[in-house]
Formats: sequence, structure tokens, C-alpha cells
Amino acid sequence: MNKAKVKSLVSENIVVVVLILLCIGFGTASNTFFSSRNVSNILSQMCTNALLASGLTYVIILGGIDISVGSVAGVAGIIASYAGLRFPNMNAPFAILLLIVTGILVGAVCGAINGVLIAYFDVIPMICTLSTMTALRGVAFIITGGQPVYGLPDSFSYLGAKRILPTESMPNGAVPVVVIFTVIVVVFMHVLLSRTVFGRHVFAVGSNRNVAHLSGINVRKVTMLSHTLCGVTAGLCGICIASKLQNGQPNAGDTYEMFAIASTVLGGTSLSGGSGSVARAMFGCAVIAVIKTGMDLLQIYSYWQNVVIGCIIILAVVLDMAQKRGRN
Repeated sequence: MNKAKVKSLVSENIVVVVLILLCIGFGTASNTFFSSRNVSNILSQMCTNALLASGLTYVIILGGIDISVGSVAGVAGIIASYAGLRFPNMNAPFAILLLIVTGILVGAVCGAINGVLIAYFDVIPMICTLSTMTALRGVAFIITGGQPVYGLPDSFSYLGAKRILPTESMPNGAVPVVVIFTVIVVVFMHVLLSRTVFGRHVFAVGSNRNVAHLSGINVRKVTMLSHTLCGVTAGLCGICIASKLQNGQPNAGDTYEMFAIASTVLGGTSLSGGSGSVARAMFGCAVIAVIKTGMDLLQIYSYWQNVVIGCIIILAVVLDMAQKRGRN
């Protein structure tokens, strides 16, 4: 294998290289980094970000953006919490079903609002989702009066906090239920994007909207459905947060959109549209989770995490633009 091929291989899989280097670095600096408990915590921390990133991938491939996903998650978690209060004696399966249905419905409505405004009223995606982000966060505080929604039954926390498959080192369970749920959602989103006609239409619209329209693709419909899907995954993220906390927080999901965007772009989804992958976005989520967990283990102030994530976004954008110039 010549140098050109090696360079190309590393360039195409830079996020994997970064992830490996981070794991080696934090593993060397902390004896507990590779412990089963910490690995389980990393996977658990990835879940909310992975759900958001799986939906954001569609929108960014279209050449758009959605910064309202954190607020959508917050509203979905609150409505799910109020729904949970109406069934104080519900069992775990019913609680999971209630959470999932609520998350899908609330997320779909919020995402469809963005989709209609962007697709049919030609509102700029950044302006549209900035507006809905602000409005939905206000709705969350209005509904709750600025107070958390408490008093939920224990079964409500099964999806977000329960662990299964106990081991000697982790008698309460090694695998979080939320990880299994997230894997199911992410696999569905990946297959939908990479193996279906709709997924091919998303790439076509992101590559060139005019050409896609001339080839018979309903560009407005694809745009609206993509934003709706993004809203659904945000809603599912919100119900996972509420379930984990066993309450509904009006500020839940705040700033989560920044971590999700960073993960998606770091995973290779081009901000200019036309290319990307849900699977590769998960590597970006892993990088973010490893950085956050590693810095926590090293007792580095959480404020520095925001600085690092901001730098990662800038670096990812610079690399994206450099690769785009290289292809041209």
C-alpha cells in the first residue's frame, strides 16, 4: 500500500483515528477508563446525543440545519412526564410504550412545523429552527411554570435508568436499557438513509436541489419528511432524558443541539450537503462521549468541555471545507 492510499484511508477515517487516540490517551492517564463500569457509562452518555445526531444527519445532508432539537427534546420530556402522572400504577412495558408514543408524536409535530415552514414557505433553516428553539423552550417553561414535574412512578424510569445483564462487578446490570433502545432507533435511521429510495432522494436533494427536482423528486416533501424525522428522534431523546431523571425538566436538552451537530459533522456529514452517514455520525458521538467522560475522570472542569467541543466543531468544519476543495 503506497503513501497516497494510506493518506487517503486516514483522511476518510479520521474520526476513527481520533477516537482510538483519545481512548489510548485517556486509558493511559486513568486506570479506570477501560473498566466495565466506565465503558457502560460512556455508552449510556452517548445515547441522547446519538438519537439527536441520527436525525440531524438527514437535515444536514439536505444542506440545512436544525438547532431546535434540544428544545423539542425538552417539550417531549415534559409532556411525557405529565402523561406518566395520569397512570401512577403503570407497569414497565406500559411505561415504555407511553414514553415512546409520546416522544414520537410530540417530536413529529414539532419537526413537521419546521419542515412545513422550510419546505413550503422557504424560511431559512437557521432562522426557522432558531425561532422554534426559542418558542418551544418558552412553551416548556410555560407548561411547567418553571418547575420540574415530579411524582412519577418508578416504572417511568425503566427505559432511561434500568440496567440488565448483571455481572460480578456490576450486580445491578452491565447493559443500560436505553442503549438497546438507542441501537434499535439508530439502526432503523441508518437503514432508512442508506438502503431505501427515500434515503437516495435525501442525498440527491442535498447534492443539487434543482437537478433533483428536474429528475422528478418531490424536493419539498423530502425536506419536510427529513425535518419530521429529525423531530421524532429529538422527541425520543427527550423521553429518554425524562425517564433517566424520573421527572420532567423545563431546561432538559438545553445546548444538546451543539453536541449533536458537532458529532454529526465530526462523523463526516458535510455542512454543504450531499454526503454523510448515520453510522459514521455515531463515531462522532463516541468521540464526544469519550472526551466528556475522560475529562470527568481527570477532574477537569466541565466548562472546559464546552471549549473543547467548540474547537472540535471549528476543526470539523475546516476539514470539511478542505476535503471539498480537494475534491474540486
